[in-house]
This record gives sequence, C-alpha cells and structure tokens, in this order.
Amino acid sequence: MTRKKALVVRGGWEGHQPVKATELFLPFLEGHGYDVRIEESPDVYADTAEMAATDLVVQCVTMSEITAEQVAGLSAAVVAGTGFTGWHGGIADSFRASCDYLHLVGGQFATHPGREPCERRGGEEDNFLPYVVHITDLGREHPVTAGVEDFELHTEQYWVLHDDLMDVLATTIHPAQPWQPWHRPVTSPAVWTRQWGAGRVVVTTPGHSLDVLENPNVRTVIERGMLWATRTASAS
Repeated sequence: MTRKKALVVRGGWEGHQPVKATELFLPFLEGHGYDVRIEESPDVYADTAEMAATDLVVQCVTMSEITAEQVAGLSAAVVAGTGFTGWHGGIADSFRASCDYLHLVGGQFATHPGREPCERRGGEEDNFLPYVVHITDLGREHPVTAGVEDFELHTEQYWVLHDDLMDVLATTIHPAQPWQPWHRPVTSPAVWTRQWGAGRVVVTTPGHSLDVLENPNVRTVIERGMLWATRTASAS
C-alpha cells in the first residue's frame, strides 16, 4: 500500500503550544500509514514540488505572517487535491493580514467572549467559559462527526466570522449576557468542512490547550478530519 504524505506546519504564537499540540497527533498519523514531514514555518508552501507531493497539510500556526507566494502555493495545492486541516487558532486565526488565506479557509476567529467582568482575574482563564458543541443534522451523518454526540467544554469559545460555502458539522451558541454588547444569542460554526477545488478543508475550533485537544470528542473530530481531508483517489 502506498503511504500517504502528511506535512505538519507549526509555529506562530507560542500560547497555543504548537510543538506539543502537533506532537499529540504524530503517532496517529504514523500509525495510519502517513510519512510525516514537519516544518516550523509556512515557507514550504511556496515549494511547488513538495506541495504537489503532499496529501495532507496539518497546520498549527496562530497569527504570524504569510507571503503572497506562500499562500498562493498552499491554495494551489488544495485546489489540486491536497487536504488542509487544523484546529483553533492554528488554522482559524492564522495570517490575519491575508485575504487570500481567509478566502481559502472560509472562517476567521473574531473573539472569544469572556466571563462577567467582576469575575476576571487577569489570566487566560478569564476567557474560559462552559459551553456546548452541538452536532448539526449534517454532522450526524458526516464521516468526521458521525456518532459524536453534543458535548460540553470549558475553554475558549470561538466567535467566528464566516461565509456560506462551508458545510457546518457542529455549532456553538454565544448567549446574550447583560455585560455584552450583543442583544440576542449568536450561533458560530465550531466544526466545518469546505470543498476547495479538488481539495478538502476541515476546521475544528476547540483546541486552545493540550487538555482540550485530549478531550475524547475533540480528538476524535480532529483525527477523523485528518483522514477525511487527505487527498482522495479522484484528486490524484
């Protein structure tokens, strides 16, 4: 059996522990027949030959910067069939200044609402809220999320700006609280897929810290997303 080639691209803001976070998933990829290459920057995206030979890109790069040549290389690879996936800020809050990257992914982190002001103590926990990830009707049938029931988390709850091309597999609801400026509950996509040319994109928004990534539901969705996004025979 021909082994698949996975490219793990990591870096950016260290608060999301890109090295430790991606290393959680290396045994899974290797155990499922992938040869894994690791890069510490998006420079590799501009390498046309390398990207053409890559079946799956797993990205964990929060914020940071990308050149026009690099994002063009990534997008071209996905259009040609390379899968693209990641979690949390490593894919949904990457390369904020690149409109072309945003167009590829389809959704952009806007904020993570915090606790009531009187409960805040100045640490990252100020942004940790209890919330539910709701599997959509589509998600209950999709290979990435089928069999996963609605589940609770206590971590950053991403508010995502997004377009209508995504297929939403799970959502989360931001309630209208008295101390917040919005006046009705707002639903954000929590897990989505996106067909881009011959390629598949999968985004999972939970994943702020290692304990969240180790949550059985979150980990299942991310790992299934890797398999599903991988280049298909029809895109070879």
